[in-house]
Amino acid sequence: MSSDYDDLMTTAEVAAMVRAPEPTVRYWRHLGTGPSGFKVGRRVVYRRADVVAWLEEQRRNTGTGQ
Repeated sequence: MSSDYDDLMTTAEVAAMVRAPEPTVRYWRHLGTGPSGFKVGRRVVYRRADVVAWLEEQRRNTGTGQ
């Protein structure tokens, strides 16, 4: 059985997925412009589905030649 929390990603994993430095992902979170994340203890984690949805939104909002 799967839940929304089975595929949590670290900031490093998100950075690798979007090909951006970790500090950039942390800055996006600070600004509120990056993918949704939440804290588990002292660590920030991201649901893979939220990161994918954020990437799709970026593509729709900034894509050209479609």
